[in-house]
Amino acid sequence: MATMRRPSQRWRAAVAEEARGLAAGELAPKDARLAQYYPETLIQAVDDAFRAYEAEVAGLAAASADADVLGAVERVVLALNDINEDPQHGNPGFDTIDRENLCEYIYGALVGRGIDIPALAARNGMEPYEITDEWRDW
Repeated sequence: MATMRRPSQRWRAAVAEEARGLAAGELAPKDARLAQYYPETLIQAVDDAFRAYEAEVAGLAAASADADVLGAVERVVLALNDINEDPQHGNPGFDTIDRENLCEYIYGALVGRGIDIPALAARNGMEPYEITDEWRDW
């Protein structure tokens, strides 16, 4: 998991790069929107949710019970639901690319611990891409 970057880390880097472009006069203020889409409160909240998820996933192994693995997924998805709907973060609503990146990170963390997502999904009557769907509002 150490090689995976959280979506929130990528957002923070993009916002910083945009700010550098503004400061250097390379970007017009009307074209700078990332800080609005990804306010620091949103980035920090997503970082915190993924930090908790990473800590939980660190205790999993390839042979972990499905309920333990899906429980970790449920908790991070519910945390992301709350973040997505919280007006303190500008109520941004994760867009399609954000949703894909969030799910990719959730899956990748499990794969990094040796979890066979296709097998997990099959045992639970779903497709691999559906492991977040039961709880996901974003």
